[in-house]
Amino acid sequence: MAINSICIRESGGEVRFPCDVSAATAVSVGIGAGGLALFFVIFLLTSLKRHPRGSDLMNQISDKIKSGARAFLRTEYMYLSAFVFCMFGALLILYSIDPPSDDKTDGIRYGGSFLAGAGLSALAGWGGMVVATDANVRTTQAADEKGLAVALRVAFTGGAVMGFTVVGLGLLGLSCVYLAITYGYDDDPLELRLDYAADAITGFGFGASSIALFARVAGGIYTKAADVGADLVGKVEMDIPEDDPRNPAVIADNVGDNVGDVAGMGADLFESFVGSIIAAVTLANGDIGLVMFPFWVAGAGILAAMLGFFAVGTKDGAGQKELMMALHKGTIVSSLLVMAFTAVIVHWVFQDREYYGWKVFACVCIGLFAGVMIGQVTEYFTSYSYWPTQSITEAGVTGPATVIIQGLGIGKISTVFPTIIIVATILGCNALVGQYGIAMAAVGMLSTLGVTLATDAYGPIADNAGGIAEMAELDERVRDTTDALDALGNTTAATGKGFAIGSAVLTALSLLSAFTEKAKISEIGSVEISEPVVLSGVLLGAMLPFLFAALTMLSVQKAAGAIIIEVRRQFAEIPGLREGTAEADSDKCVAISTQSSVEEMILPGLYAVLSPITVGFLIGPRCLTGLLGGAIASGMMLAIMMANAGGAWDNSKKYIEIEGAKGGKGTETHKACVVGDTVGDPFKDTSGPALNILIKLMSIISLTVAPLMEGDEDWEVWYYGLIPLGVMLIGTFLVYKLYWQETQDITADPIASSSNKKDDTFEKPVDADAVQEA
Repeated sequence: MAINSICIRESGGEVRFPCDVSAATAVSVGIGAGGLALFFVIFLLTSLKRHPRGSDLMNQISDKIKSGARAFLRTEYMYLSAFVFCMFGALLILYSIDPPSDDKTDGIRYGGSFLAGAGLSALAGWGGMVVATDANVRTTQAADEKGLAVALRVAFTGGAVMGFTVVGLGLLGLSCVYLAITYGYDDDPLELRLDYAADAITGFGFGASSIALFARVAGGIYTKAADVGADLVGKVEMDIPEDDPRNPAVIADNVGDNVGDVAGMGADLFESFVGSIIAAVTLANGDIGLVMFPFWVAGAGILAAMLGFFAVGTKDGAGQKELMMALHKGTIVSSLLVMAFTAVIVHWVFQDREYYGWKVFACVCIGLFAGVMIGQVTEYFTSYSYWPTQSITEAGVTGPATVIIQGLGIGKISTVFPTIIIVATILGCNALVGQYGIAMAAVGMLSTLGVTLATDAYGPIADNAGGIAEMAELDERVRDTTDALDALGNTTAATGKGFAIGSAVLTALSLLSAFTEKAKISEIGSVEISEPVVLSGVLLGAMLPFLFAALTMLSVQKAAGAIIIEVRRQFAEIPGLREGTAEADSDKCVAISTQSSVEEMILPGLYAVLSPITVGFLIGPRCLTGLLGGAIASGMMLAIMMANAGGAWDNSKKYIEIEGAKGGKGTETHKACVVGDTVGDPFKDTSGPALNILIKLMSIISLTVAPLMEGDEDWEVWYYGLIPLGVMLIGTFLVYKLYWQETQDITADPIASSSNKKDDTFEKPVDADAVQEA
């Protein structure tokens, strides 16, 4: 019988459940629930396959989108495989030479954990993307034959596959890896084995974060580059409709919705999900009851999310409020159920310390409530049903400059309420339980991720369904149905970004707390803000999100230029393309988008991975603590501002187009708001979302290398810090020489030399509205 002395001491000295259970029992619910989630994915796939795919033309378009998405992920994963191999080798060597547990197999444990996290994160993104690109055409067909209610169910089922794949692979993989790491320390007591495993399992989070960062950055660059390229040349220069199959970039545009908002968001929240559990397990300090609790709560959340999935539904003819409520029902039901399940778990796990257990339960409930509130606040600031977005439309009366000014102001003021919610959550949970309570608030917020992520991943499926309806020339009523679903998806995407930011901050803060414990910062000296070393770290950390956001925004512009050049070339050189008698080479645009986006992700990724390692070794763990604190604070504010400002700019334009505000489309006000929307695109879809992963990645990397910094004084091992610093400098030079030195000339217009400048198949004049929109 396994005996956990820490649990016994905290429980009053009596040997009973859970103090007498093994590590296998502690993670048993996690393994069972993770496996159940994957079986539920099979059920969802079977349900999805029952819906027809439509006509041959619709299938052809859908298959092109799927092929493009696969091409992107294959190229991205090829690049990432080199990074994963290098990091695996580094962890293997470092922790074999200097093992924290004095066991030479620690290198295999850390390296293997890293490989598992990276592999499962990549697998989750791939699986979700493949299903999403299959569900799009089925949603289009459902909208054509069955109407709004069935189309919503089909699209939501496709999104649910992504959601439950993420939580299933995440919880099952993390539980199995954690259990495997505990074996081999036969001479050590259980509490020490659990502590060693908590150290090594940080490699799992490191691997997941690495894949998430590159997937989010590359996917965000891809989707905006393809979007801009398709619109500028197709809608403006060639005067052809949006989603016209003659446009070589239109398939890449639809692919971008999937690689950015399905694979990218899935990888982001996969890391948050496992990272919150890792932080709680690390802060448990070997107490089997506290180790067990996050695994069981996450497992209960999966079951609650499954039941919540069946609560989602609506009726034909529903408006936007009814559609939103249809999705909210799933989240509400899941949240109530997970609270009930957690109460039962508390009664079992904290039998002899129930008062403490109910305080932990309160932290889980606070986290759930905070997630819901952040989503509501985000909806208020980004939906055109409310004043903030409407005020941007009002500002458009005086031109685009005031639209930009008003949008920036709305974005900045939107940081106030989420910050208050997060601060209240941190202070409340810290007062109740301490740092472990904050980690459990993050676990609670993410416990219903299966259904929460489904509402977000459903958006690009509905968007693609509308594009297929347009390209297949279906009836207008079909496009009306898909447009209603797409408009709902825009709102859920905004609230999903707010949820992702909130969970990222709580997770990063918990990881920071775990880092300070593992690096034994308190034994080195104080971490007061007035200390020059600490304040220097804060300033460096506060700068990094701005550098990261700048690099990603510049990359969007650069990648879009490559698409523009290729689309212009095809229209100029392929005879009959503009008349519709020749087929566009969409694969070429997909390849260019893919190559450009993965090249542009190298530099931001390099800085994100090596900055904390450089500061930690070059200066010391105290400075690194300040760096993480500064990055979390700065990154949170910038991410909220960019995501909400971008969403508000986007919906200020839709307010005019859908509701006819300020005279409707074609007015000067509309043109001004279109300018704001163009500025907001990389804000909300590229730079803003990537900042969530930046702060989590730097925190989990710091926790992973914390045993190597344990007890180090300032500047004690500065010479080790020169290695990552040198790699950063060399990498920056190489990226500049290879990808940034030569600028592209996108001013040349090869189309102008063609004799068919105007598209004879469309007699309408050039739409000045479309010019401004692109």
